[in-house]
Amino acid sequence: MRGVVFDGEQALVVDDLEVRDPGPGEVLVKVAAAGLCHSDLSVIDGTIPFPRPVVLGHEGAGVVEAVGAGVTHVEPGDHVSLSTLANCGACAECDRGRPTMCRKAIGMPGKPFSRGDRKLFQFASNSAFAERTVVKAVQAVKIPEEIPLTSAALIGCGVLTGVGAVLNRARVDRGDSVVVIGTGGVGLNVLQGARIAGALKIVAVDTNPAKEEVARQFGATEFLTDLAKVRDVLPDGADHVFECVGHVALIRAAIDLLDRHGQAVLLGMPAADAEATFVPAQLFLDKSVLGCRYGSSRPQRDIRLYADLYAEGRLLLDELVTRTYPVEDFAKAVEDAEAGRVARGVLTF
Repeated sequence: MRGVVFDGEQALVVDDLEVRDPGPGEVLVKVAAAGLCHSDLSVIDGTIPFPRPVVLGHEGAGVVEAVGAGVTHVEPGDHVSLSTLANCGACAECDRGRPTMCRKAIGMPGKPFSRGDRKLFQFASNSAFAERTVVKAVQAVKIPEEIPLTSAALIGCGVLTGVGAVLNRARVDRGDSVVVIGTGGVGLNVLQGARIAGALKIVAVDTNPAKEEVARQFGATEFLTDLAKVRDVLPDGADHVFECVGHVALIRAAIDLLDRHGQAVLLGMPAADAEATFVPAQLFLDKSVLGCRYGSSRPQRDIRLYADLYAEGRLLLDELVTRTYPVEDFAKAVEDAEAGRVARGVLTF
């Protein structure tokens, strides 16, 4: 079968990939569509260290082909959106409703794929850049068949991360002010999360003026290309600033833009050894700097919620998909993503 494999030097589309059958508590999914996220690119450029060779992809949707023993919540033929969070469901963090903090959900990649005699790692317990993948049952969330799978694919990462950061981590309230730095796939979902939460002022900041129209479509009430102008819109600062780029200078700027009792939420992924600086005295005005893993989500709950919001017309999915590419055009999809031509490019099988 086809898939995208990173061997440590280059990412290639191969056609001789194999995946094992699902074991107990696992699901085999025929992938229909997978979003190209910057996290996949970060594996290729080394920003995210990951063992190789690895089958890439972590934002996908498809149709269940088979289930292992003990799986009852999905069955063959069901449409599912895939979570990257392979939480155990039994540890103290999972029991507290904090599956993103599960210590078994990261750092122990499996090898369900093979090429000939060589085993390949699975990225983010998902590897959606393959025609078929095996995931833990908890990662497969049944969705209505009415949702196009090219749109449903984006729920599992970009939507969970961006909307979840607003609703679950920052807990933006009605009337709050929000600044979003960077309006890529995650930033757009932060914008629509702020809109859904009832924020009054939602300021999008991006150096690319061509992104204004889509930013406003997703919820921005103001669009700026210069961070220095945020104070013209919010003289006292913002209640919440979301940094969605991953540059340490922008992390500092996010903190500087806070009003009293404000929160800076860090969603962008800087290099693993990058360090940011700020003035600690600022925090004595009850300001906070918050990390956020995967939108502090509970995928089985949140993916269903976002599917319902989509059905009601309150959450945008189709509009996130700028362009679809057959998996063979992976290199073109990467080129467009790196050039900022797309909100999200989606690979199809």
